[in-house]
Amino acid sequence: MSTTVLVLLFLVGLSESAGRVLPLVAFRPKLSPRVVVGLMVTGTVVEGTVVALWPLAAWIVSDLVQQIVAPGEAGLSGTTGLAWTPALVAPLLLAAVLAFPLLGPSLHILLVAGVGAGLAGPLAGASGLDWWPAAGCIAIARVWLAVTFEVIRRMIARIIAGSRRPEVII
Repeated sequence: MSTTVLVLLFLVGLSESAGRVLPLVAFRPKLSPRVVVGLMVTGTVVEGTVVALWPLAAWIVSDLVQQIVAPGEAGLSGTTGLAWTPALVAPLLLAAVLAFPLLGPSLHILLVAGVGAGLAGPLAGASGLDWWPAAGCIAIARVWLAVTFEVIRRMIARIIAGSRRPEVII
């Protein structure tokens, strides 16, 4: 990955993180700046990782689809795969900035779908799938990553909330 792509992924992660953390700060203004910065940094890393893994996850899904469609073939695992380029990440950064901070989940989903449609072309070309199956692989990968990371977020939040409960003395 080039430095430009890493910087763009960082900015996308930061914008997504801000969209999640700033409403929390608005409802709880007494949060310390240290906690807010910690949440922003952690959120930036997590959100940036989700976005960075999207092409890899789409490539894995397309490899599975290829194995189902043509079981006798070796699959795509030996090839280079799909990777972010600055031209593919820039619209995602625009989507993150435009959707910041809470212009609405519908707008955000629409913009992310547009970025996914842009990613479908390179995946179709690299994998040999048609455009629609490639777009389906990208959608499945995005939903898979989003659900996985949301489950992890909620589990960590429950663990943290459970560890901060005061003990009841009977």
